[in-house]
This record gives sequence, structure tokens and C-alpha cells, in this order.
Amino acid sequence: MKLAIIGLGDIAQKAHLPVITQIPGLEVLLCTRDKNTLKRLSKLYRIDRLYSDYKDLIKAGIDAVMIHSSTVSHLQIATFFLQQGIPTFVDKPLADNAFDCERLYELAAKHRQPLYLGFNRRFIPLYNQYLPNIQNTKEHSSLLSLRWEKNRFNQPGDIRTFIFDDFIHPLDSINLDAKNNLDDVYLTWQSQGQRLSRVDIQWQQQKTLLHASMNRLYGATKERISASYENCAFEFDSFVSGKCWQDNQESVIALPDWTPMLTGKGFTGMIDDWLSVVEKGKLAPSVVERNLASHQLAELICQKIWVE
Repeated sequence: MKLAIIGLGDIAQKAHLPVITQIPGLEVLLCTRDKNTLKRLSKLYRIDRLYSDYKDLIKAGIDAVMIHSSTVSHLQIATFFLQQGIPTFVDKPLADNAFDCERLYELAAKHRQPLYLGFNRRFIPLYNQYLPNIQNTKEHSSLLSLRWEKNRFNQPGDIRTFIFDDFIHPLDSINLDAKNNLDDVYLTWQSQGQRLSRVDIQWQQQKTLLHASMNRLYGATKERISASYENCAFEFDSFVSGKCWQDNQESVIALPDWTPMLTGKGFTGMIDDWLSVVEKGKLAPSVVERNLASHQLAELICQKIWVE
């Protein structure tokens, strides 16, 4: 399989290339306008198929493409490859507004190509092991509550960047049933001048209470997840370890020693899933529905905060 990687910034270098370049049977092509980065990564990974213009990748006969460029460029680049009939992966968010997301999924459906979104938190093995894989199935009827916090130190920002580039992670992680409206939702936020500093959103889906939170004026950059079932509760303060309370006893849970860091953060599982989607040539309708719903919900949050 010929797989092109477009955009070679931090996320591509730290999270994707180390995994992708270890997978047998993949021929990797690199694309960026930064010639120094191309030269360095070519040498590091012994890749000789290098491009500075993404449109030239079509001539190379690629089978799939992964887009890691800036959010503002996603619409243009993804549109080009979907129109060429190429399975397309895009790092979250798909765009910085729901309307472009809807356009892209309409285009993907028209050309019958999978449009995959890079939500690595759906594939964190420790969480999926102890929370019955709630991120990738509809089987979470016994879940009573799920709270997902993602906090940062001293990083208030503009509304759309805050919501679409960052808050969408905890928002999507609790959006197990693809909610796409603000009906019966409790939404609060705080600002520092013209910059957004905190957002909390909460709703109840049948008997499950769902809560996503982001505080960008927190004391540290930190992520914390808690979930409860009947007489059983979990809390994770990292991707690799946590605690369980059951039968009135506390126990420590953790990934096995020597689990690779990128596996623990969900990137290995996500990339494996993406490559299986390429081979099948389609993405499950339920995944498309959730991808769209999380962006639609993010759009409504932006509009609500902006108006008020």
C-alpha cells in the first residue's frame, strides 16, 4: 500500500511516523513545503519518495493519504483527494466549523471514499479494557456516568480554536451516542477578557450522565477521566494507569510494563483501524454519524458562546 503523509509538523513527527514506518507492507511518501524537514525525515526513516506539492502525489499512484497540516487547510486538501477517489485521513478537527465538515462528508459519500478522523482517544487500550470499549461500540447501557477533563496551564484562546482544536477531544470522548444538538444540555463557560478560558458541558443520555470539561487556566496541563457503574468506579489521571473501586476496595490498574507510549496513547490502535478502513474501502455509518455530530455540537457551542 502506498500511503502519503501531508504536513510534517509535531503531531506527524511525534505520533504518526514512528508507528507508520514500523508497519510491514507500507510504502510511505512524505509531503511538506519545508525542504529542511523533508531532508531530515527522509534520512531518519530512509524514505526517498518526497514531495513539496500535494497535488503531485496523484502521479505517484497512492492508495491513501493522511493529512496533518493546519486546520485551515483541511477543507482544500481533503476535497482534492476525495475528488480523486483516494481514502482520506484527517487529524481532528476535520474543519473549524460544522458546515465544512458536512460538505466534506457529502463529498466522501458522492465519491464513495472513506473520510477518517484522527480521534486517538477512542483507542486508548487501558480505558477500553476497563470501560468495555465504550468508545467504539454502542454497548454502554450499564454506564452511569462519564466525566472527561482536559486542562491546560495558562492558555486561554479564541473561541473556535479553543473549541474545535482542543475541547473537541473531551467533547467527542463523551459523545457516545452522536448527540448533535444542545437540547437538554447544561453549558457553562468563563472568559479572560476576549479569550475563552473554560468550558463545561453536561447532559444525560437515558440513565448515563455525560460531562466534558476544559480549563485553560488550570495549574498544570493534565487530563483526567472518571467513570462509574453500579458499585464500581474508575479514575484515570494518565493514559497508562488509574484506580478502580469495587467491593469497597481500591486497586491500581495499569498497562503492562514496556507498552509503547504511542500504543498507550491510542495512536497504534487508531492507525491500525484506519488501515483496515482503507482495505475495506468504507467507514461504518455509525462512525460517520458520530464524527459529524461532535463537530456539529462544537459549532453550536461556539455560536452559543459568541452570541451571549
